[in-house]
Amino acid sequence: MQNKKVVLISIVVLIAIFIGGGYAYKNSQSEKLTKMSKEQAELFQRPHSLVVGNADAKVQLVEFFDPACGTCADFHFRVKKLMEEKKGDIKLVLRYAPFHQNSNYAVKMLEGAREQGLFHETLDLVFSTQRHWIDGHVVNPQKLWRILNKVEGLDMEKLGKFMNDPKADLIINQDLADAETLKADKTPAFFVNGKPLQNFGWENLINLIESEL
Repeated sequence: MQNKKVVLISIVVLIAIFIGGGYAYKNSQSEKLTKMSKEQAELFQRPHSLVVGNADAKVQLVEFFDPACGTCADFHFRVKKLMEEKKGDIKLVLRYAPFHQNSNYAVKMLEGAREQGLFHETLDLVFSTQRHWIDGHVVNPQKLWRILNKVEGLDMEKLGKFMNDPKADLIINQDLADAETLKADKTPAFFVNGKPLQNFGWENLINLIESEL
């Protein structure tokens, strides 16, 4: 009789251990998946990333761009128009990929303008005047600097001080690291809800966005 009790207790204990172990395993796996999901999400949008549009939009459009990229300039104004047409449906996340020589200076100027609340005005001007500050695919910082004088309200003295701030370098390095991880080696590179635009082209981008709406 005593042996039967011992066996019964042992079975109950083993079952409890099994259930507890399974529960712990499920919790562990859940935590791993949550962590992986969060890490993956951060590849597309970092805390420093500039976000345009509805934060809760159904579509997250991530763009890695280079201020000196001619195609980026063309797509910038197309995407801007699309955002107006699809207001509330798309969240645009802008990331930097300054692949052209000296493009990091252009990025620093954009971030300096952002500090003054003039990012969009400055970006529009930067893209619309590319031919005046790019020499043979190389950014001429002095020419771009003179052009930015045209941005109404932009304090050039503050912008000059910001150029020496390491903050912009940290942003550039993080964005380039994420671009490398995501294999975004050309600009512009687009991701729609985490899906890369495999076959580049405006119509293909529109189709990918529409498929997610």
